[in-house]
Amino acid sequence: MYDVIISGGGPVGLGLAIELGQRGARVAVIERNETPPRIPKGQNLTQRTMEHMAAWGVEDDIRAAKTIPKGVGLGGLTAYGTLTSGYHYDWFKRASVAPFYSAENERLPQYATEAVLRARVAQLASVDAFYGWTTVDHSQDDSGVTLQMTRGAETRALRGQYAVACEGSRSRLRDAAGITETRQDHEKLMALIVFRSPALFDLVQARFPDKQFYNVIHPDLDGYWQFFGMVDWGQTFFFHAPVPDDTDRTRFDFTGYIQSVIGEPLTLETEYVGFWDLRITLADSYRAGRVFIAGDAAHSHPPYGGYGINTGFEDARNLGWKLSARLAGYGGPGLLDSYEAERRPVFASTATQFIEQFIKDDRAFINAHDPARDTADFEAAWARRATGAAGSGIGGFRPHYSGSPLVIGAAETAPSAVGQHVMQAAPGHHLPPQVLPSGRAVPGTLSATGFTLLALSGADPGFAEAAKALDVPLTVCAEDAPEVARIYGAPLILLRPDGFVAWTAEHCDAPDRVLLQATGG
Repeated sequence: MYDVIISGGGPVGLGLAIELGQRGARVAVIERNETPPRIPKGQNLTQRTMEHMAAWGVEDDIRAAKTIPKGVGLGGLTAYGTLTSGYHYDWFKRASVAPFYSAENERLPQYATEAVLRARVAQLASVDAFYGWTTVDHSQDDSGVTLQMTRGAETRALRGQYAVACEGSRSRLRDAAGITETRQDHEKLMALIVFRSPALFDLVQARFPDKQFYNVIHPDLDGYWQFFGMVDWGQTFFFHAPVPDDTDRTRFDFTGYIQSVIGEPLTLETEYVGFWDLRITLADSYRAGRVFIAGDAAHSHPPYGGYGINTGFEDARNLGWKLSARLAGYGGPGLLDSYEAERRPVFASTATQFIEQFIKDDRAFINAHDPARDTADFEAAWARRATGAAGSGIGGFRPHYSGSPLVIGAAETAPSAVGQHVMQAAPGHHLPPQVLPSGRAVPGTLSATGFTLLALSGADPGFAEAAKALDVPLTVCAEDAPEVARIYGAPLILLRPDGFVAWTAEHCDAPDRVLLQATGG
């Protein structure tokens, strides 16, 4: 009998397995691929995701596995017309929000990330991985979930208290559990092409030496992107872009298409061609009884802005500590429902206020400004766009859980992806890093198993005693740190296991009430 069975051992499923396994849960992972597919996607790992990697004990291994040499810039650019048109500006400057996180961002193909996570899973005695197996059916009752899985002619059944579908956008377990989706179809066929071109590498190194991904907006594409990214240093790139609906692998000139977007007839060799439909989907529920969904099984979208894999990892971190708390007995009856209450509105906000907004903004720009029609007008508008682009999609992207039933005293009324990065400790928000007078780093003081109380006046107002009475795992970090308290805006800060702030205050007369609400009681 497992505590949790995870159907789908891609990056999100593996991350969830690690989150649970490190907390002692008995976990099974079912993954149909014997080895990670070598398709370059999910490459941009944000600072927040690298905080997860640190918590999972793999940050150094992730950085060692990347295919881009250490020290090479990881930035991106937006160009107009073609990559080499001369009209371009910096895009998605993640460095602009670096002070608000305790880890630097990274870039490597998803299969390299998966390999590191698989190695970490293998180190956890409480986690069993079934690679090469596929989930084909499920049943659930009041005491647990049974998953049927197959490998060739073999069939096995696994039993667990809970199951989580992390199988991607075509999740069989999600559909079998009766969880429906709402789709917004953009009616665009997209191609993903992996190609080898040392000539393109030489070009981008000469012109854009600190950039690793390149977004081209074209006046004929109604705001939809043509997008390049470097995969293997010196030679390999991926490219995705809209193609005609009747495109297939044999009758379309992919080489000519890529050359036209570059703007030069550079030599290239196509290694892989795949297709996908440009749509945004959001599950109508994140839970059906004892079955949960996470990652692309819960939400999917075009790879605009690198939100996909990073959003999935945040799902894993959020759901993982809550399942662990419920299994350990200190999670209250409302804790597991808070997963959907927190994570679903964050993705809905991400989809509408960032991903779709990118398309709308680009569409409005190309419709209003044309260098062939009025060069001076276009260049002035492009300059304004470039000036405002430094933090576009990054500075305003700060997912939070204000309004969650687990958060006490939040200013906002509902979870959202929109927020401004500030150092203040705000209930429902991620806590930025600071260094305490002792030299200890926050959030390096986070408990490995439960909650953390920062008592920056040096005294605990009774949380340790209340936590013991409630069987809530709590680490108290009591240190006289008036300057840090001033920066954070409060001397008392309760941190959840995922690094988000549950509560802040000047003083507290009822720590038991705070802990009960923060744990879903």
